[in-house]
Amino acid sequence: MSDGRSAEHGGRLVFLIGLFKIAKAALLVLVGAGALLGVPDAVVRSILGALQWIGALGHHAVDSAVARLIYADGHELHEVALASLAYAAVFVVEGVGLLRRRRWAEWLTVVVTASFVPFEIYELVRHPGAGKVAALGLNLAIVAYLVVRRLKDRRRSPAPGMVPA
Repeated sequence: MSDGRSAEHGGRLVFLIGLFKIAKAALLVLVGAGALLGVPDAVVRSILGALQWIGALGHHAVDSAVARLIYADGHELHEVALASLAYAAVFVVEGVGLLRRRRWAEWLTVVVTASFVPFEIYELVRHPGAGKVAALGLNLAIVAYLVVRRLKDRRRSPAPGMVPA
């Protein structure tokens, strides 16, 4: 594959990761809004199904928030709403940055996504499940891909003020 086609393919993957982050954010906004407004159980179950399908469940923080949402009182619902909306905000920043092809967004995605890996492994060991394996695998693939991409780009581009050899 030529460098141009490889770069174009890599750009598409980053774009898809950005869309994935935006989709997760949208669902977490729904969870947060549901926690604030009080939604019927059927709607909560539909949102949970969508979160599980895109790999958002399996994250300790999300699983915890979802469990609290289902069985929470008024005070806990506000806490769940704030946590969900804060987490969604991080996903929006990651997603928009990736869609706009910002290098910092790739590094932010690496740091944020990798920070959840220990929790995902812990939860997978405690309560094994195919969804958790899939979420962990997807997140590890995203981290590995973005790290390799950033490091390759760094090798190709000399530091500011440096003359290539």
